[in-house]
Amino acid sequence: MSRIGRMPVVIPAGVDVKVDAENSVTVKGPKGTLMQKVHHDMIINVDKVQLTVARPSEDKQHKALHGLTRSLIANMVEGVTNGFSKQLEINGVGYRAAKQGKQLVMNLGYSHNVTMDEEPGITFDVPNANTIIVSGPDKQRVGQLASEIRGKRPPEPYLGKGIKYSDERIRRKSGKAGK
Repeated sequence: MSRIGRMPVVIPAGVDVKVDAENSVTVKGPKGTLMQKVHHDMIINVDKVQLTVARPSEDKQHKALHGLTRSLIANMVEGVTNGFSKQLEINGVGYRAAKQGKQLVMNLGYSHNVTMDEEPGITFDVPNANTIIVSGPDKQRVGQLASEIRGKRPPEPYLGKGIKYSDERIRRKSGKAGK
């Protein structure tokens, strides 16, 4: 049995979970509403305080989907209660970020400024010129948007310039050997 799949998902107060006939799970909480369609074979049981996921058989595919389904639903519940965030750091001379309205404007050493718009439900926060915080209730969208921002100027191994996650370590290379 899947260790992750058999663990119950605790539903905190103020969070409403609904499952319809097509196994579409809707989670509504203080941070927003999330909807996810899960595989039709998974069996989802909702009580007042917890949610459990069961699988119909011991097939390899059902075993794989069991833990995945439980993790997706647990992330939805966590997202609507606390939310998720990713913090990025900008390193480099003259590299900086600023928020203008609902746009993130970054100066990354190109001949032009790089701008990105906020998506619905996802917000940017720029506490200082070298830090960007992407936050929202949907873990996948927060991670994807943070990855897209990082992709505008990925960190390079020689000087360490670029955009990196705050918990990421860049393996540095030495320059030319020289005499």
